[in-house]
Order: sequence, then C-alpha cells, then structure tokens
Amino acid sequence: MNFKRTTVTSALPYANGPVHIGHLAGVYVPADIYVRYLRLKGEEVLFVGGSDEHGVPITIKARNEGVSPQDIVDRYHSIIKNAFAEFGIKFDVYSRTTSKTHKKVASDFFKKLYEDGKFIEQTSEQYYDTEAKQFLADRYITGKCPHCGNEKAYGDQCESCGTSLSATDLINPKSAISGSIPEMRETKHWYLPLDQHESWLRQWILEDHKEWKTNVYGQCKSWLDMGLQPRAVSRDLDWGIPVPVEGAEGKVLYVWFDAPIGYISNTKELCEAESEKFGNWETWWKDPETRLVHFIGKDNIVFHCIVFPAMLKAERSYILPDNVPANEFLNLEGDKISTSRNWAVWLHEYLVDFPGKQDVLRYVLTANAPETKDNDFTWKDFQARNNNELVAVYGNFVNRALVLTKKYFDGKVPALNELTDYDKQTLADFANVKIEVEKLLDTFHFRDAQKEAMNLARIGNKYLAETEPWKLAKTDMSRVETILNISLQIAANLSIAFEPFLPFSSEKLRNMLNLGSFDWADLGKMDLLATGHQLNKPELLFERIEDEQIDTQLAKLHATKLANEANETSTKVAPVKENVTFDDFMKMDIRVGTVLECTKVPKADKLLQFKLDDGMGGRTILSGIAAYYPNPEELVGSQVLFIANFPPRKLRGIDSEGMILSAENPDGSLTLIRPSEKLSNGSPIV
Repeated sequence: MNFKRTTVTSALPYANGPVHIGHLAGVYVPADIYVRYLRLKGEEVLFVGGSDEHGVPITIKARNEGVSPQDIVDRYHSIIKNAFAEFGIKFDVYSRTTSKTHKKVASDFFKKLYEDGKFIEQTSEQYYDTEAKQFLADRYITGKCPHCGNEKAYGDQCESCGTSLSATDLINPKSAISGSIPEMRETKHWYLPLDQHESWLRQWILEDHKEWKTNVYGQCKSWLDMGLQPRAVSRDLDWGIPVPVEGAEGKVLYVWFDAPIGYISNTKELCEAESEKFGNWETWWKDPETRLVHFIGKDNIVFHCIVFPAMLKAERSYILPDNVPANEFLNLEGDKISTSRNWAVWLHEYLVDFPGKQDVLRYVLTANAPETKDNDFTWKDFQARNNNELVAVYGNFVNRALVLTKKYFDGKVPALNELTDYDKQTLADFANVKIEVEKLLDTFHFRDAQKEAMNLARIGNKYLAETEPWKLAKTDMSRVETILNISLQIAANLSIAFEPFLPFSSEKLRNMLNLGSFDWADLGKMDLLATGHQLNKPELLFERIEDEQIDTQLAKLHATKLANEANETSTKVAPVKENVTFDDFMKMDIRVGTVLECTKVPKADKLLQFKLDDGMGGRTILSGIAAYYPNPEELVGSQVLFIANFPPRKLRGIDSEGMILSAENPDGSLTLIRPSEKLSNGSPIV
C-alpha cells in the first residue's frame, strides 16, 4: 500500500558502555542513510532513537564500580548520544528508558495487557541469595561450566566456550553478589504466551512478508518452526520499571519488554514537546497509513519480528512493522568484536585519531556492511578505500573540475556549448546510475547503493580524464567550457547522491559550489549550476591516510590482543586434585636448603643439577626446570624448598636425592618456590 509517512526506529543501545564500529555498521549508519534519503525525497519521516537503561548488566557494572545504576546510565547516555551526533546520525528524538514519560507509557502498556487477560501467571523455582536477600538474575550466578570446565561461567553463558546455559546447568553455583551458595525458591512471574500468537505470526511473516531480507526471514522461520513458548515479562530485580500490579513488589518489567516500548515513549515525549512540528504521537504509531520500519542487529531479530509485534497485536491499537532490515555482525581484523575484551574501534577514540573523517568511516562501514552475513573491518581496507576511492576517484574528480574552472574561468561556471556524442553518452550513463541508486535505497541495499553512487563519481572522473580539457585549453576554449560545465553539473549531482551516505562531505562540496540544499528529485538534472554562477575556493574533499596512521591503529589492537592473552592465561587455574588426608601430607618432609652450585646436566636439555646445603651434610637434586632458568649460576646463594624423604633416583648417571619444589604458572612455565626471608638450612615446612 502507499503510506503517508514512515516511523523509523533504530535499536536502543545499551547504556553500560560507549558505542563502536559494529554498532554503526549494523544499525545506525544504515538507518541514517535511509532516513536522509526519505527526507531528501520530501517524505514525512520520524527517526526515533534512545538509550536502553535497564537490565542486569547495568546493575553489575554499577556494583563493580561502587556507584548507582543511575550514575552508569547517565554517563553512557551522554557519551552515546554525543557520538551519534558527531557521526551525523540525525535523530528527531534521542531519549532514554529512565525518563518519566517512558515509565508511564511502559506501565500503562503492561496494565492494558494485564487487564485484558493477555498474560499468564506462572510460579517457578529460581536461585535466591539468602545473604543478599534477593533472587539472582542469571548473570549474578557463577559456577563451573558443564561443557568445558570453566570455573567462572555465568548462569546464562560460558564466556570460555560460548555455550548458552541455564543457571541450573552450572556445577557448584555461587552468588556473584555474596559468594554464598544460593538456594532454590519459588517466585511468581507474568508471561506473554507467544504460543498463542504463533498462528497469525506464521501467516504475517512467512506469507505476507516474503520480501524481508533473507537473513531476517530465515531466522524468523527457524523460531516459528521450533514452536514458540511463553516468555516472562517480569523479573525479580530492584533496577527497572516496577510491575504495576498489586502483589508484584520487588519485581520489574523484563528489559526486553520494557525497551521496545521506548520507541513509543520517546515519540510521545517528542510530540508533546514539539506538537506543532510533529503532531500527535499516535499518528506515528496507530495510523494505518504510517509505515513502521525497525533497524536492528541480528541479535534483536526475534524481539522485533516476533515478540514486539505480539505485544503490539495484543494491545490491539498499534500498527505492526512493515519491514525489519536487520544486519548481521561486523568483525574486526578477523575476530569478533568484544566490548569485554576491548576488541573494538570505539567511536569516541576514532574521532580523536581521525578528526574530521567521520565520512570516511561511514563510507567504509557501508562498503563492508554485513547486510546478509557477517563481514570484516580491517584497517588496511579502511586506508585503501579512502585513498583509492574517496581520494583518487571522487575527490580527484571534484578537485580537478573546480581547480580548472578557477584557472580558466576565474571560478565562474562556463557556458554549455555544442555536445559531442561522448558528452551525450556520459549524460546517459549518469542518468542510468541514478535510477539504480534509487531502486537499491528503496529496498535497503545500502552497500550496493553507495557503490552505484561512487560509479557516478567514476563517470565524472573518466570523463575528465578522457576529454583532457587542460590540453584543449591551448586550442579550443569553447570545448573546454562544455567539458567543465558538464563536470561541474556532475559534481553538483554528486553532492545529492552522496548526501545520505556522506553528509559532511556533501555539505562541504555544496559550500565549494556555493549552493544551497537540493531535493532528491534534482538528482540527474544537468542545469543545477547556472552559467556565470560564482564558485567558492576549491579545497580537497578528502585527504590521504598514511601508513603511519594505520600502523598506530594496528599496534593498538596488537597490544589489546597481548593483554587479552595475558589475562586469559592468568585466569586459567589448574583444577584441585582429589582430597588427601592430613596424615598423608605429614608424611612429606619438606625442608629449606641453600643452593651451593647449579649447573646444566650435559646432554639433558631439561635438567639442572643442584648441590644444596641442606643442614644435614649436603645433597644433590636434579630438577627439570632448565628451560625456565637459562642462567642457572644466578641461583647460587638463593634458598629453595625441597622434599627430603624421596627415595634417591638415578638420572643421567647421577643420584638425585629428593625433589625441588616449583609452582606451575597458568601458561605452563615453572617458578622455584623460595622463602620470603632467610631461614636456617634444613628447617622443616610444617
């Protein structure tokens, strides 16, 4: 159907950390491209964003930092909002789920469904911390992973092997709050019975929306084919929107239920503040002539295609999403982006390292957009696309057109004289590409749309290179006028074609051309610049990125990788062996001795020969630690611990009278155990 307006939402970023390139590539740049395109077309559109500020990860971060959850979300809401603004993500509203408006809208939404009997109540057993006196969310429970043995697995996932878990799967579970062993207690919650919505969801998605992206359609089909189950809409927590019914003390709305309602509450907040400009909020959410489009990452497909539509349908007055053009994930240098491992390119850091180059990152992220499968960002590709495409093609064409116009015509647009066949073919090629860009944008193929926009620049670059007006200036100025007129018209068109993708560069180009803004309908017109129009001073549209800048970024990532490896190694602790009795321990005679001599054993790479003053006449002990002490003579004079009552063993023809004690580090290396202060030789360890 033909819609009168479009409501565009982008996933609410979680306010427990800054945003990185994966967020931009997956959600926010595609959403901004689409909204800018609709605005250029003169369509009525509302772009809704905001921060997701409830949930367990925020409470964990607050607890770890010794501050309140509100302190955490206040800090990151500001950081995230500013980062988006810096990158030209132009929301009509960017609010938050801790606002008063959201609390009321979300509470009213829950009450409407509750009063209409759309929920079911269920009692289940969950872990309870008797010391902290609270039920434990999955992330507040740690224990041993039943799959890989990781002793620090969480109740929802083992971050060592990546397996999804339930808290009851953990071996020896403990509370992450108090360290105590939790007990199972009954608790009551409200559930959205998704199974009751399965029939209409199957028809609505699988039959009525076959035009959805294959990755979105496929994931939805997989969920539906597995059969939908009731999903809790409340949980036991003290951070969030209280469940607004009697008997629900200590319970809040589950964040997955609360967050998407943020799109609605943020719209209401905006419309109440600027009603003359945006009208009534219900127009954007309840009018059948409004189109609803969600931009999200693949981890949110189930919520925006199945759960949220079920909520909206149950409420009965809302429109349903027309499209959900979700993207897959962006990797970084061949590895999954991870905030916990600091394996990311953070937007606020990028702005410091590459000032004024927001459009370069927008361009590269769109060129590598993970539209139907995961894709990879590399710094070398970032450099190559900037230098070989933005600088060498687009920027080179614009610069030559403006510089030549300044040189030969004092910066004024020359006249358009008689056209050659090559001129006409160039203009025809230009018109064909414009049609393709439009078609691709309409169907959310932003990567290919940007590629076609760059083809417009390639047409202009090729036209200038092959006509060579700098040579014709010696013999045929009439021809030079035509060539530069056409080139400048192409440049003006490029400022329109690239506006959705590269807004900062388009504005800079329009300033050089001394032009105001255009509409999308102007794209393709070759009379955007009148003869005699005065241009402004030419500047470089893009700058080269040098190897040194890229090497700095790669070095930063390499340092991060080394730090992660060291951290992972340091947390790998060998499992405890089987219990022994005290009597067994007391049978070992562990004593202190001073190293008199220490040498490598000939033809035995691993063995060191120790001669000790053991306080009992001396002894020789061989130890397999040569690899970790390349200069054994440096050990002379130091004290070590040894087992004195091991029976002698002959190794390499040498009698070894005991065992030197070492500690095995997580990386497998060995370190001698030494007393912290000097003791008498032969002193027993008790």
